[in-house]
Amino acid sequence: MDKENSRGYIKSPTAIICLSTEFGGMGLDAGKLSKKISSLSETILIVRKNTFLATSMRNNPNIKLHEVSFLTSFSPSLIFSVRKIVKKYNIKNVIFFGASELKSLFFSFLGLDINLIIRHGTRKRPKKNWYHPLIYSSVNYHIGISKDLTNNVRRGIPFGAETKLVTIYSSILMQNDPKPRQNIQPVHIINVGRIVKDKGHTDMINACSVLHRNNIDFVLTLVGEGEPNLIKHCKELAALKPYKDKIIFTGKKSNIPDLLNDNDIFFFPSYGEGLSNAFIEGLSYGLVCLAYNNTSFSEFQDLGFHLHLAENLDLSSLETNIYNISRNLQNEKNKSLNNIEVAKEVFNPSNEIKSYAKILV
Repeated sequence: MDKENSRGYIKSPTAIICLSTEFGGMGLDAGKLSKKISSLSETILIVRKNTFLATSMRNNPNIKLHEVSFLTSFSPSLIFSVRKIVKKYNIKNVIFFGASELKSLFFSFLGLDINLIIRHGTRKRPKKNWYHPLIYSSVNYHIGISKDLTNNVRRGIPFGAETKLVTIYSSILMQNDPKPRQNIQPVHIINVGRIVKDKGHTDMINACSVLHRNNIDFVLTLVGEGEPNLIKHCKELAALKPYKDKIIFTGKKSNIPDLLNDNDIFFFPSYGEGLSNAFIEGLSYGLVCLAYNNTSFSEFQDLGFHLHLAENLDLSSLETNIYNISRNLQNEKNKSLNNIEVAKEVFNPSNEIKSYAKILV
């Protein structure tokens, strides 16, 4: 009996590779998926040395962490480091989060029996260089975490003769039971996410002017860290508003479920997302959710969620939506309560694990 089966695993050893240097959705998702996959197979997480992901996963007893160092996306050091790890653990499945380092990983796996899976959490530019058909020919599965991303992959990435394309929605683990806020005065509006370009933070601040003009009492809470210059710009913009005292910047917070339970509206006018974990959490906790109609957001309606979508990048439409929601808040909150049950079904961790079990060898 081989090693993994002797320990109760039903799948061959699996490496999850995420070489991002940034604190963001990709690294967080790679860490979460590693924990989920560890119930199916011996799981080896390969990350870039001394990154946030490396630090956060060092003490997890169910995952073997390997940190690698390299300077460029095509790197002999990366090629040989990963190949050594793959051989050491007799890895048969690889789930790769990313794109650019595939040039090196192609050679890491050359001649080995690898079930190569690329997990797409963001949109990719079309791959048209001469070498792209070669390096993507070894991919067994492309996974999009939304239908929008699946379609993006279909349009822009070369496929090998045996490559398959599937959509697997990410799941969330509820940290506590949703208990939506009952008192609706003032209107409590929240955004959770990194304060970085194209996440719509200035749009949120500006759109709240319609509430001030119509004497609707509100509080806008912006939770998260990000780019210092953009945070400075947002705070300066807020300071110029006559409702400046209604806008709160909290920085990073760990008690997100409690914050969601204390708010009414989840405001997320991002300029484009793969599938936002923050937005999923807002829906899952029964908040009334508002976003721009772009990329993957309309999929939530197709999945049965009640939410509001403003015309893409249209501040006037955003104002109209936040005003109408706030003016009819109790009715909107009642409609949004059903989102809690929809989320438990659509974003159930067991469903995600079952979907991966179907494609792992």
